[in-house]
Amino acid sequence: MLFASGGFEVKLYDIEQEQITNALENIRKELKMLEQSGSLKGSLSAEQQLSLISGCSNIAEAVEGAMHIQECVPENLDLKKKIFAQLDRIVDDRVVLSSSTSCLMPSMLFAGLVHVKQCIVAHPVNPPYYVPLVELVPHPETAPATMDRTHALMKKIGQSPVRVLKEIDGFVLNRLQYAIISEAWRLVEEGVVTPCDLDLVMSDGLGMRYAFIGPLETMHLNAEGFLNYCDRYSEGMNRVLKTFGPVPEFSRATVEKVHQAMRMKVPDDPRHLAARRQWRDDCLMRLAKLKSQLQPQ
Repeated sequence: MLFASGGFEVKLYDIEQEQITNALENIRKELKMLEQSGSLKGSLSAEQQLSLISGCSNIAEAVEGAMHIQECVPENLDLKKKIFAQLDRIVDDRVVLSSSTSCLMPSMLFAGLVHVKQCIVAHPVNPPYYVPLVELVPHPETAPATMDRTHALMKKIGQSPVRVLKEIDGFVLNRLQYAIISEAWRLVEEGVVTPCDLDLVMSDGLGMRYAFIGPLETMHLNAEGFLNYCDRYSEGMNRVLKTFGPVPEFSRATVEKVHQAMRMKVPDDPRHLAARRQWRDDCLMRLAKLKSQLQPQ
C-alpha cells in the first residue's frame, strides 16, 4: 500500500495463492476506507493505487524488472536465508534486496550471497501505514549506494528512514523497546506499580512527549540546553541507574500477573483483540494526521 501510494507498481508474491488473494482483498478494503476518511496517502485515488498492485505466484516473474524487493516472510532465519538464496540466483546487479526483519543480523541473513552489496535490512514498524519509521541496517559489505537508494525510496513513499551505521543485535528501536520492557517488568515484579498503572505512565506520561520529540531533545529542552541538563541531573541519573536490577527472567508468576491485568482490560479472544488493534490503528492514524499538520517552529 505504501509503495503504491508513491506511484510504484507493486507485485505481491507468496507460495500460497490464498495468501495473495486475501491480501489483495484486504488492501482493497483498507484503501477504500482510508479514502473515505480522508487519510489516503499519496496523490493518486484508491482505484489508481489498487491498479498498481497485483499478485504473482512465480517468484522469477514477480521480481522481473524490479528496482526494490521487500521480503516480509515470518521471522525465521532459515526461511529468510532460503528466500534470499533463491533471489540471489535470479536478480540482476541493480535491484535492492531488502528484508523487513526486526532483529535478525544482516551478517547472518545475507551471508554468502553473490549480490551482498545490494542487500540491506529495511525494518518497518507495525503498523507501517501509520508509523513511518524504517530502520536501515547494512551488512558490512552493503554498498553505500544501496543505503542511499533505499533511504531515498523510503522518503519518497512518506516514511521516516534512519541510518543504523553498523549492525547490532536488536537494531535501535527494539533495543530501546526492550530496555523499557525490562525495567517495566522489574517494577511490576517487585510490586512497585500495577501493570495497568505502569502502562499509564507511558501512555499518559512519557509517550505524550515522545510522540513528538525523542529522549535526547527532551533532555535538551528540560534544562537550559543539553550540557546544562547533564550538569544538573547526571549524578541523579547515575544513582538511579545503579539500582536497576539484572535482565529479567520473565518468571511465570509475573507473566500470569500481567496476563490477568491485560485480560481484564482487553479480553484475549480474537474479536476483542481485533477491535482493540483497530482502535489503536485509528488513534495512530489521527496522531499521524496531527503530526503532519504541526510543523516545527
